[in-house]
Amino acid sequence: MEESNAAIFQNEKLLKANEVAELLNVSRAMSYHLMQSGQIPVVRINRAVRVKPGDLRSFIEQQRVTS
Repeated sequence: MEESNAAIFQNEKLLKANEVAELLNVSRAMSYHLMQSGQIPVVRINRAVRVKPGDLRSFIEQQRVTS
């Protein structure tokens, strides 16, 4: 059972604000704003703030605009 848990965590590395910014092609300040405003859900570990990749994918999908 421990091996399957390790595989799950290995594939879902939590993202830092600068990584979120890079993936969204926005400034780091903008990524912090999106995280602080709750538009992108975060995981808090003491003072560190991280984003689950799945939550970032959901945010991107919610931003899609169809003509």
